[in-house]
Amino acid sequence: MENGRRSLLKAVSWRIVGTIDTFLLTFLVTGKLVWAASVSALELCTKVFLFWAHERLWNRISWGRDV
Repeated sequence: MENGRRSLLKAVSWRIVGTIDTFLLTFLVTGKLVWAASVSALELCTKVFLFWAHERLWNRISWGRDV
């Protein structure tokens, strides 16, 4: 089982990758840097928490683990 700090660090590092992707895609679709930055900042805040919560929930489920 992972501890909470490791789950949080994984969530943050993954969201950095995801946020860069969101920024680039939003910019390509809209052509506006402000929109791309706004959407990226919003999704960064929400998805770090959602990923962390998802990881913590899955740590409670033993299904599929090698014991």
